[in-house]
Amino acid sequence: MLTIKNAAEIKKMQAAGRVVQDVLELMAQMARPGITTGELDAAAEELIRSRGAIPSCLGYSGYPKSICTSVNEQVVHGIPGKYRLKDGDIVSCDVVAKLDGFHGDATRTLLIGDVAPETRELVKVTEECFFKGLEFARVGYRISDISAAIQAHAEAHGYGVVRDMIGHGIGRDMHEAPDVPNYTGGRYGRGIRLMAGMTLAIEPMINMGTWQIKVLSDGWTAVTADGKPSAHYENTVAITDGAPIILTMSEGSHA
Repeated sequence: MLTIKNAAEIKKMQAAGRVVQDVLELMAQMARPGITTGELDAAAEELIRSRGAIPSCLGYSGYPKSICTSVNEQVVHGIPGKYRLKDGDIVSCDVVAKLDGFHGDATRTLLIGDVAPETRELVKVTEECFFKGLEFARVGYRISDISAAIQAHAEAHGYGVVRDMIGHGIGRDMHEAPDVPNYTGGRYGRGIRLMAGMTLAIEPMINMGTWQIKVLSDGWTAVTADGKPSAHYENTVAITDGAPIILTMSEGSHA
């Protein structure tokens, strides 16, 4: 169900977003060659709970950990465990925290040691895709305007845009209406018209090669079909009467 948030509710989501931001900053500090993804998960859960929040992913539809750690060709929903990060890896840390009844959700793809230039470029462009989409996160535009801008920037660099995994509305529930795809076939002006008070998790998932993915036998980890790297960048965004507010970044408004 589509929900419109009032100013007080958006403020609560911003507080949850600050927890998520702090966890991602901790992940960036810790993510070095030799550390396990399980150690990242444990530290993330400890910090989330220390702020009076709860890790939203833990137990969600049976998911066994507090964050997602997707390494290299893993697109999303990688399960933290015994894997030790090594020089040249990339790891996407997807963090969702619930505080005072509302969720914040963000992802950063981190570079581990000496990462190949072409992979660094993928990570950079994926972040740029988010901000291209954000330009259309304003009253009067439609969901597909965000999606088409993301797709156009990724494909201009020769990358594949994941179609099977999408962004979403967010608030009291981790996943709410509307869906926020990263792919539209290049079509603008379709889908729900954006309104002030909508809160969205906008999250480009961009592959170096094919857009196609598959889910591993654990039932969670999605990987690229061709084994090439994938990057992921996400923030929770509030639509306002003016510029959008990024609720998971301290610098606030961007557009």
